[in-house]
Amino acid sequence: MEAHLRVVGPMNGKFVFHKRPDGTIDKGKVVCLECKKEFAYHRSSSSLAYHLNAKYPAASAATASSEDVSNIASQSKAFRQTKLENTPRMSKSATDRLTNVIAKWIAMNCRPINIVEDEGLTEVLQIASNDPSYKPPCRTTVTTKISKMYDGEKKNKLEILAEDSPNCVAITGDHWTSAGNHSYFGVTGHFIDSEWNLNSFALTVMRTETRHFADKCAEQFLKVANDWGIENKISTIGTDSAANMLAAMRALPYEHIACNAHILQRTITVCLDSSGFVGVLAKCRKIVGHFKQSPASTTELNQQQVALGKKSDQLIQDVPTRWNSTLAMVSHLLCNREAVQATLDQQNHRLVLPTEAEWAKLQRLELLLEPCKYVTELLGGEAYVSCSVVLPAFRHLYRVMDITDDDPAYVVKFKNAFQKDLAARRANGNEIWFEVATALDPRFKDLKCLPREKREQVWTILENMLQAAEPRRADSLQPSTEDDGPAQKKRRSELLLGSDSDSEDGIESGELQRYRAEPSISIDDCPLQ
Repeated sequence: MEAHLRVVGPMNGKFVFHKRPDGTIDKGKVVCLECKKEFAYHRSSSSLAYHLNAKYPAASAATASSEDVSNIASQSKAFRQTKLENTPRMSKSATDRLTNVIAKWIAMNCRPINIVEDEGLTEVLQIASNDPSYKPPCRTTVTTKISKMYDGEKKNKLEILAEDSPNCVAITGDHWTSAGNHSYFGVTGHFIDSEWNLNSFALTVMRTETRHFADKCAEQFLKVANDWGIENKISTIGTDSAANMLAAMRALPYEHIACNAHILQRTITVCLDSSGFVGVLAKCRKIVGHFKQSPASTTELNQQQVALGKKSDQLIQDVPTRWNSTLAMVSHLLCNREAVQATLDQQNHRLVLPTEAEWAKLQRLELLLEPCKYVTELLGGEAYVSCSVVLPAFRHLYRVMDITDDDPAYVVKFKNAFQKDLAARRANGNEIWFEVATALDPRFKDLKCLPREKREQVWTILENMLQAAEPRRADSLQPSTEDDGPAQKKRRSELLLGSDSDSEDGIESGELQRYRAEPSISIDDCPLQ
């Protein structure tokens, strides 16, 4: 008995480890002090506790393990539900930061302000913040935050326009309609800062209640210019070629640059309506409409696409006002021709499918419209200078639209209509600005996109502009405030077209001469760097 007591075992001393004859301790066996019975022991006391409870309940109750009691207490505490008043709360600073982030998210992603009342969003924020009592800000708070954020952002942009922009800011404007059928007027400013970086940001997106008459459009542009303090810095205004915009630009004292991407897309629409593609395009629209109006047919089409080893893809319906949508419709139909035919063969329909000759027409139309899509996307970029690529891009289009001996009659008709319509729409454009911009772009300064006899005229215009920029003539060239807008624009055009001194004609400045002598840069390089 004394030998066993020298090594206390589990169950708070009710068992001791077995002692071998040689005096060593065997921790794989324990001996009950009540009945001297041996038990195997593998770090689990369940069987030992059962033995005490069955044979010696009084001893078991009196000698309950304090360690087990503490474990039970800790487990009970771990599974105990925390009271609401004991949960951690977000600090005021953290709550304010979260409110600002929510307001910015709503403004930047065009979310409805009443989304803060969504129960799902509330639950997500409570779990993410580990604060079950957190409530999102109300709509009034979010509206106030967005207004303050706008005022702060506008202040920063005003400082940028005042400090970083030189004396020239180009703006672009357009009207658009929201999904709620509300009319808005958006204006964007563009300028090159002192570090030769191109900057573009929105100046305003205002809701308009009146009709888009020319005088109202002109007033809106002037209001934006005055609000941002750039009325004396605007070099050009870019708009589409709508009649009201053209009339508004004639009433403003600024040069107008028509959006050439709009012109190109309008030309495509007109040529498609008067070419030999009308019939086959009508068939294509009916086929696409058949699948758009029937989810079951769309599912069958997707199954056929997978069976033919192609990507499950949706057909696209063209819309006259959606750029490049006709090309997208034709391309998707040509890519899924086999799947479409296989699907329709299994259905009872009244559609008239294109013939082999018409499928060939669609392939030729795709080849004609692909360059137009490329030019449209090229002219629509904001991260790079696009004004200087207008003439080279259209020169490329004219080459694509050159008639060849292999062209069928309907292609010849389309190309003729395209060239005539595009030339007519660009005839009244401000070509001088595009020519000057092209010459100032070191990628295209060879002016190969212009006729030879016109290239030297462009360099003469640039020479006149450099002479006009000299400090000794700066005061005399300032426009008079008593003249009306069109007269001011007329004087600017005269300044570009010729000099007021015969002795200055043909004289190149040192800067211009060095620029012309430098080699052209790669087409992939940035002209501003």
